[in-house]
Amino acid sequence: MANNFRKRIKKVLELNTSNSDAFLITNLKNLRYLTGFTGSFAVGLLIKDDCFLLVDFRYVEQAKKEARAEIIEFKNSWFEILKNIIRKKKIKRLSFEASCSYETFSKLSEIKEIELIPQSNLIENIRVIKENKEIESIKEAIKRAENAFLEIKSNIREGISERKIAILLEYEIKKQGAEELPFSVIVASGSNSSMPHWRNSDKLLKKGDFVIIDWGAEYKGYYSDITRTFIIGKASKKQIEIYNTVNHARAQAISSISKGIKAKKIDVKARNLIKHSGYGKNFRHATGHGVGMEIHEFPKINMQSEEIIQPGMVFTIEPGIYIEGFGGVRIEDMVVVRDNSTEILTTLSTDLEIL
Repeated sequence: MANNFRKRIKKVLELNTSNSDAFLITNLKNLRYLTGFTGSFAVGLLIKDDCFLLVDFRYVEQAKKEARAEIIEFKNSWFEILKNIIRKKKIKRLSFEASCSYETFSKLSEIKEIELIPQSNLIENIRVIKENKEIESIKEAIKRAENAFLEIKSNIREGISERKIAILLEYEIKKQGAEELPFSVIVASGSNSSMPHWRNSDKLLKKGDFVIIDWGAEYKGYYSDITRTFIIGKASKKQIEIYNTVNHARAQAISSISKGIKAKKIDVKARNLIKHSGYGKNFRHATGHGVGMEIHEFPKINMQSEEIIQPGMVFTIEPGIYIEGFGGVRIEDMVVVRDNSTEILTTLSTDLEIL
């Protein structure tokens, strides 16, 4: 894996065409991607073939075990250490992540002898193409999420609360070995299911309710994101129609995926089908998003996205229909783009289930 980290750092430096002398990294996900460090605070500095990782005493031992970098401990301020390195290495032009905090930018601005060059999403755009080991980690994160769901599925029935389902599922996700949850489990039933990001409540599931469950798991720092929708007890004709429309849109969007197309064309495929079914105004979020070390990454699968789909991209396809006061449906799969095909990574059935 050490070679992978070196290759990633080399690629960052090659793509950083700003002619800067060094690159300051403050995004912890990017630091983990480039060095393997998993702690909750560090600052990285890339200089040619060198990678310095600045940490305090809490993380020195951990960084030595995990990180492929030269570890430098700071006592009070990482900024003073950084200034010393800048002067010692005679750095005149410093690239930095535009996503850094205003406080960090203000501190950097105090160093009058350097020119600051903001970089937006340079590392994130490298991360969008997943290596085989990354894809395998995502697959394992999916497996953990699906196994956890299957363990609690029999509890999804009339009379149980949304919150109880969420608690049971979160417990099983952790039991599967996930160190963290990518996001809080969403359980939305009945009229609550018309709100795409409803969390959960003490509402009890009733006969005839839609139940949207949106959850994920983690493996070695990589995430999964899955959504399934069920109906409790008995389904109406309108519910079946809406469900089948969303499921058809999901399948059509996946079938449209191929390397070289713009991401927005995938969104259009799902959106047009839903629109032509009479529910266009009820589908108002993106069709999908990248997933990896973060739950929302590039590519963005939405109406505006000009991103070109490439092999190695991993993203969700998750169309939905939401009707206020009635309920909603969302069905979400994860896919990886291959050279000549699209592999659906999620394995749970998308057929309508009445529980």
